[in-house]
Amino acid sequence: MKEGAVMADDLDRYLEKQLADPGFRAMWDEGEAEYQARRAVIDARIAADMTQTQLAKASGVDQRVISRIETGGTNATVRTLGRIAQGLGKRLEIRFV
Repeated sequence: MKEGAVMADDLDRYLEKQLADPGFRAMWDEGEAEYQARRAVIDARIAADMTQTQLAKASGVDQRVISRIETGGTNATVRTLGRIAQGLGKRLEIRFV
């Protein structure tokens, strides 16, 4: 098994153990929506084969703001996510599941 696979397996086991703690689980769940928003921006940008700079030009959102959204340095507003979606040629859809 490759070293990266071993590390991922160790992380999975560690995370599973931590999530059994109700306090940790609550904090984890609290941050899930922000994480999903960040992942959606990153995944859509990569799928569009765009750099952050290209997305900034297309969306009118400063590249530094896009970077902070992607790295978790800030939580994006719905308005900003909508502008990013438009820059990607998409529309923003928010759902409760």
